[in-house]
Amino acid sequence: MYTVADLPARGDLNAPAQQITNAAGTPVAGAYYIQNAYKDAKTPNMVCVVLADYRSTDTMGELIVVFAGAIGCFFVLRRKRS
Repeated sequence: MYTVADLPARGDLNAPAQQITNAAGTPVAGAYYIQNAYKDAKTPNMVCVVLADYRSTDTMGELIVVFAGAIGCFFVLRRKRS
């Protein structure tokens, strides 16, 4: 409860998450995604741009892990008992 009381109000434009640069003066990645998503990928859906274009290697790695787990479950459940 103590931590929640210190959170900025919802929609506060001065909140740290809404800033273009952080306290160190470097650009915030989220601001770049919001400003350049359509220009970079020509896709109106920002979530698809972030997952498919900006983080495609990471997303592919996650898909490989899930696929490997599914194949492992398939072979374990497929075994015939003697």
